[in-house]
Amino acid sequence: MTIIPARDIEALVRTFDVSDWDEMRVVVDGLELYLSKNPADRARLASAPNSAVSSATATDKPPSPSAKSTSKPAAIDVPEGMVVVRAPNLGTFYRAPKPGAPPYVSIGQKVEPETELCLIEVMKLFTSVTSGVGGTVQKILAEDSQLVEFDQPLFLIDPRS
Repeated sequence: MTIIPARDIEALVRTFDVSDWDEMRVVVDGLELYLSKNPADRARLASAPNSAVSSATATDKPPSPSAKSTSKPAAIDVPEGMVVVRAPNLGTFYRAPKPGAPPYVSIGQKVEPETELCLIEVMKLFTSVTSGVGGTVQKILAEDSQLVEFDQPLFLIDPRS
């Protein structure tokens, strides 16, 4: 059975907590994580054979988020003609390939459609995000090591320049 670091599970719980989802189920190598905002689910799961129920429920106070986590992403105004590059999945946003390395891209940098902009990591799975369009990076909308949600805007690219 794979050991999943507590910080990865905490990231999933934080993401679920700020989402509008009613429930979330994650199954990895025999480990099943089930989260629900319905208090009745706790009683139902507790009576099921071979189940473990966490002492936390949606009505309990959620753990305080770390300084690098985020709540719902703020709505952004996209200037006309700009292309928004969005997160393909939830996870931790990284601007560089490893700590201390220079970022993949900077504001004002020219990019091609296949230019790698960042990495998003969840449970040790890294997803490379490419620009998908040629142009100039105008704005970086996420902070390094920030938890991002699926479809969250990450970059603004001006394809006209």
